[in-house]
Amino acid sequence: MMTNNVLVLGGKGKTGRKVAQGLTKLDQIVRIGSRTESPAFDWQQPETWEGALEGMDKVYLCFHPDLAVPGALEAIEGFTKAAKKSGIVKLVLLSGKGEREAELCEQVVIHSGIDYTIVRASWFNQNFSESFFLDPILAGHVALPHADAKVPYVDTDDIADVVVAALLDDVHSGQIYELTGPRLLTFEEAVGEIAKATGREIAFTPISLPAYTKMLEGFGVPSDFIWLINYLFSEVLTNPKNSVVTNDIEKVLGRKPKDFSEYTRKVAASGVWNQTVNS
Repeated sequence: MMTNNVLVLGGKGKTGRKVAQGLTKLDQIVRIGSRTESPAFDWQQPETWEGALEGMDKVYLCFHPDLAVPGALEAIEGFTKAAKKSGIVKLVLLSGKGEREAELCEQVVIHSGIDYTIVRASWFNQNFSESFFLDPILAGHVALPHADAKVPYVDTDDIADVVVAALLDDVHSGQIYELTGPRLLTFEEAVGEIAKATGREIAFTPISLPAYTKMLEGFGVPSDFIWLINYLFSEVLTNPKNSVVTNDIEKVLGRKPKDFSEYTRKVAASGVWNQTVNS
């Protein structure tokens, strides 16, 4: 296999760190795109982009916190121009399944003149263990809006494996993949599986989106994060496209995607869900 120099943006995040690990195992040369690395990369400081891109061949393009937030489109436009100027030959963009704003960012990459693969992911399994659902699970009481919405949660292990394949094999150039898990789950069903895996009592209560927003404000959650949560629950979660299971993971990897139950068993064994809140 040819050795590539790959810039992994968000290389310490939920998907990026696993992409970096997968590439390293295959003897690829990886540069982590992060504010704490050298050279540093910061989406808010375009002057850092050129240094991070220097000497790189390919890029895993992951925008934090989400392609839907204000300013994301402009950042993607600026970065793809810098990438083309730097001689980047392949971009793999992590996008959101059923997000209109994310699809605008996709078009920037598609029309950049650089080889690309678009990876549209459903909601992550890891949102329950590494993100905003974790603290309520630890507290033993989860309250969420749109309780009847069915989501084909996808594991970040599978996302990372698809990204690595897309970065290293030209057969994936020009493709748009929609990644989901193998089945649909409501929030209550997902929390129920976590309770079963941990042997804990975890209550679930359906609430309205305004009540959920007020609760987040009461906990001192930053306003920009609350905006994103409102967007995800009101625009993305209710989009009919997001309740569709696909076979793209199997198409790319030749195996079935990880089931939510496999994820819960693995995380339960790690002890993550048996900590005390804010420990």
